[in-house]
Amino acid sequence: MPNRVLITGASCGIGAATARLFAQEGWDVAINCNHSRTEAEALAAELSGLGVRAVPIQADISDPEQAGRLVREAEAALGPLEAVVCCAGTALVQQLLTDTTVEQWRDLMSVDLDGMFYTLRAAIPGLVRQKRGAIVTVSSMWGITGGSCEAPYSAAKAGVIGLTRALAKELGPSNIRVNCVAPGVIDTAMNSHLTPEELAALGEEAPLGRVGKGTEVAQAIYFLASDRASFITGQVLSVDGGMVI
Repeated sequence: MPNRVLITGASCGIGAATARLFAQEGWDVAINCNHSRTEAEALAAELSGLGVRAVPIQADISDPEQAGRLVREAEAALGPLEAVVCCAGTALVQQLLTDTTVEQWRDLMSVDLDGMFYTLRAAIPGLVRQKRGAIVTVSSMWGITGGSCEAPYSAAKAGVIGLTRALAKELGPSNIRVNCVAPGVIDTAMNSHLTPEELAALGEEAPLGRVGKGTEVAQAIYFLASDRASFITGQVLSVDGGMVI
């Protein structure tokens, strides 16, 4: 029987690249989306062509009821999960903290941090019952260093790292590994507001001299979820071209 994974925010960007890689490795995949139902359905059809089961599930993980339903529907469609990958996230335009409204702060936190909590709270009991599994969260280099004019995003992503490390200690006795990937500047829709020149300039700040690809982040996520990382837990793997050293 193939392994089964739920990936939040899987309809585009890093999440979609991750879903493709898991499917290529023979995993059944639950593809979570919120607004991008059409993209999720197209991705599910693409992955089904690889001979695995791929199901799109629309749910707003910032709503605890919908996050719980997401997990239940994934388990009902595929069976008990072996892995959960938390890719869903959002960001604000760069601005001073003093220019950030309460609504903007709450909207970002509700997806990037609260949504992860709601999803994992629903998924962990199934993993514990099996006494095995892996959780991979997605933070950011700004969660490690903080970013000027990125205070809400930095705070949320730092919270992701703290949640990851705490859960690694909490779930280790149940043979569940919990790790985090912290991407740098990646060429995805989240950075589509940048011009090619601006994106290239950011890439030049990294020792490797370029921006990253979603597929490169996906490789790190898959490694941490797979048995190849069977003795790794509580770690933050930076995929940033050396930006944070």
